[in-house]
Order: sequence, then C-alpha cells, then structure tokens
Amino acid sequence: MVSEYALGTPPIAAHFPLRNRLIAGLTRGTLVVEAALQSGSLITARLALEAGREVFAIPGSIHAPQSRGCHALIKQGAKLVDSAADILEELRWFDAPDRPSPTTSSPSVEDPVLAALGHDPVTLDALSARIGWPPAELSARLLALELSGDVVRLPGQLFQRLVQA
Repeated sequence: MVSEYALGTPPIAAHFPLRNRLIAGLTRGTLVVEAALQSGSLITARLALEAGREVFAIPGSIHAPQSRGCHALIKQGAKLVDSAADILEELRWFDAPDRPSPTTSSPSVEDPVLAALGHDPVTLDALSARIGWPPAELSARLLALELSGDVVRLPGQLFQRLVQA
C-alpha cells in the first residue's frame, strides 16, 4: 500500500489524487486502460507527465464513454498501446519480444480453449467451468495462447480471444 496517510485513514475521494501523485512518481510510465473524460485516471496521467514520466493509453470503441479519456490522451500525445511490447520498447526496459500477431486461420476444432473462449472477456474460473479443465492446466494453455497472439489477458484476470486481422 502506498499512502501519505496513517493506516486506518478512511478512503476519501480528495486523497486519491495525492496518492496517485506518488504512484505516478514511482513508475517509469503510466498506462491508462479505460477512462471517461472525467476520470481520475486522467488526473494520474497528468501527474505522470508533470513528473516527466511516459503516458500510454489503450484505445477503445469510439462509441464507449469509458474510452473517450484514452482517446483524448492519445490525441494529446500519449503513446497508443495495443500490446505489452509497445511499452517495453518505449521504456527500453529490455529487448521486447517479437510482437505476436493474431492467428489468421480459423481456430482448430481440436483446441477446446479457443473454441470455448469467445470475443467477450471471461474469467479463468468461468472458462474452467465451461470446458471442465483444472485452472492450473487451463492457465498453462492460456499462456501459450497469449504468446501465440490468439488470446489477451486483461486486468482483473480476464481473458479474451483476439479478433483476426
């Protein structure tokens, strides 16, 4: 936990920007995944810029209010991100792995994970129940599918199948 306040201090909305200033200052870059135009994430992005840090944003649907903040950041110069490699390359953290590209062929009927994984995000537990695999085995398969560019892991331990290019 990072805070300027004593343990047990109740969460107060006015404290969040102060905490986020600390978070932005501790990082080499800030990634905004979703943000409405009046989002606290935009405050954190501004604080990151003021601290001389990189700002990254993931674009979303042009129809989604929760994507408008990210779109505004990109228009203002935030780096557009569509894979972790974008951030690794920009920050020169280490040699970024080759970017995976989504599969261009239809998923194999033999792959029950891809067959069961739709284009809407799903939790590991829900997918495990759907196909009857133990979570440990499913996690290993999902990692392989992430590395091949067929699946993306989203915040909150959600998984989503990538759309074909």
